[in-house]
Amino acid sequence: MATNPTFAQLLRSPTLLLAFGFGSGLSPKAPGTMGTLAAIPLWWLLAQLPLTSYLIVVLIAAVVGITICGRAADQMGVHDHGGIVWDEFVGFWIAMAALPITWQSVILGFVLFRLFDILKPWPISWLDKKVSGGFGIMIDDVIAGLAAAAVIYILNYLGYIDLIL
Repeated sequence: MATNPTFAQLLRSPTLLLAFGFGSGLSPKAPGTMGTLAAIPLWWLLAQLPLTSYLIVVLIAAVVGITICGRAADQMGVHDHGGIVWDEFVGFWIAMAALPITWQSVILGFVLFRLFDILKPWPISWLDKKVSGGFGIMIDDVIAGLAAAAVIYILNYLGYIDLIL
């Protein structure tokens, strides 16, 4: 099954449903971007939690994502099928850690995360090429999320984020 599954197949498989971002990964154009967009409402819910609880949930989502993405890739018969977007969910949530719930912070986190995920500067590109399995699917987006969070932190530290947020 190297093509996209149907939405009905996603509904029959909790693994595929999560891996394909509740259907957002089925988008014929830019499934990673659609997956990141689909992660926004869940981020808004997570952002209501205290920071420690938020980080614990994101850590659990990342660890469980290794299994989810690995099993989905096996079922699809493709190492990192473009429709597998659970890694985008987690990467975006990492980028958004501790940010205020504003449309400006969503835009900033979204744009920075997608830039790092698409451009894949080193070491993200190296990890994307050299690490396989569910861990390989997850790790490049985790690092992209950390890189986006680092840029946000630096912008905040330098006082530029007040202009944006």
